[in-house]
Amino acid sequence: MTPPRPHTTEGRGSVLRFARAFRSDLLSALPERLYRAWMAEFRSPLVHSFFCNDPALVRLILKERPGDFPKSNRLRAGLAPLLGESIFVTNGEQWAAQRRIIDPAFEGGRLHHSLPAILEAADALVTRLKPGEQDIEPEASHAAADVIFRALFSMPIEHDIAARVFGAFRAHQDAQPVVNLAALLPWPRWLPHPHSRRTRRTAAQIRGLITDLVATRMKAIHEGSAPDDLATRIMTTPDPKTGRCFSQAEMVDQVAIFFLAGHETSASALAWALWLVASHPEWQDRIAAEAAHLSPDMAGVNALRATRAVFREALRLYPPVPMMVREASQPVMMRGRPVPAGAQLVLSPWHLHRHQRLWDRPDDFDPDRWNRPDGKAGARDAFIPFSTGQRVCPGAGFAMIEGVVMLARVVQAFHLRPGAKAPVPVARLTVRGKDGIVLHLAPRKIIDVTSPPA
Repeated sequence: MTPPRPHTTEGRGSVLRFARAFRSDLLSALPERLYRAWMAEFRSPLVHSFFCNDPALVRLILKERPGDFPKSNRLRAGLAPLLGESIFVTNGEQWAAQRRIIDPAFEGGRLHHSLPAILEAADALVTRLKPGEQDIEPEASHAAADVIFRALFSMPIEHDIAARVFGAFRAHQDAQPVVNLAALLPWPRWLPHPHSRRTRRTAAQIRGLITDLVATRMKAIHEGSAPDDLATRIMTTPDPKTGRCFSQAEMVDQVAIFFLAGHETSASALAWALWLVASHPEWQDRIAAEAAHLSPDMAGVNALRATRAVFREALRLYPPVPMMVREASQPVMMRGRPVPAGAQLVLSPWHLHRHQRLWDRPDDFDPDRWNRPDGKAGARDAFIPFSTGQRVCPGAGFAMIEGVVMLARVVQAFHLRPGAKAPVPVARLTVRGKDGIVLHLAPRKIIDVTSPPA
């Protein structure tokens, strides 16, 4: 079964028509030609943006000259109600100082500290899942939220405040897309940003709950009773350049993006990975055999080679964050075309990962491509599910461990079959199924682990 993608259009249409389609579904609003174009300019009285699919442009914007292409202030305005001044939206020295505090908590050598939380959340997910047909997206969301709360605050999702944050995030997820229309349109500075009342309400509820969590943890740190988890490590890490730690308000902003990035994106990736293996059962026995030998250490996680290839392929076909927006801070030439200062530069993992001139059979599910040099032409600069360069997601390593372990545990416990109707991907806060992602689960017999898998 070829993994589905939205139906797109080649027609230009009016700006109003584009805006309406954008609000309904970003992915299907964009033209089919973006799957083969190196660069595309969209210009009207309201919009001047450039889609950059050339790997050389990706390198230029994200790696070689990131300072010349900061995150769009319009993107910041669109996400401000929830994320405040978090690391996801800041630029310059403010962003650099935040990274100096946050990065040590996610260094490769310290990721093993979070592995017990991931394994506990994975086992809890398997326990909650029941045989039969169900929409897997809510369960994936529940599991991803569970991981975040266990790793950040040493509490399972069943804890009262964790459950309330999770519920508020589910409401917020439906309230606005990850790339807000105002991030691409020049919204007048003198007008209030067009956040919906629902977006403002759910964002305020989430931030209020996170404020309580952060205040409680800061008190525990002061009293010497705080657990050694991600929240404690980040709150107690000083900026090596200035010596200052995050204030309570700053930590609220960071926890908001940790939860958004670690919950929404992980849930999206896991749900699509489970649907892909349900649609390609030949991979399930390989994953289950690896999972039977999973040990609670990083060596055991690193041995999940087939599972990791499947998860990477899921990230390629269904990148949780389908688009990123940067802004040209000064005029520049790109592929012989003048790009004015202020132009919006759209980097689209959704199109890069399925680009017809970069990938062999780009729409096919083929995890083995990650072990074949000819199967991933251009992959180094065309595979950016976590961005790349200095602004790569600090939790990318954590997310890969979480996704691989969760996938292995579920497939070890259940045989999966796809529902009768293939899910249609749409872009909300992340890439989700328009009407959910329906799977049929049947218990799997325990695999004999007396000998290693072939």
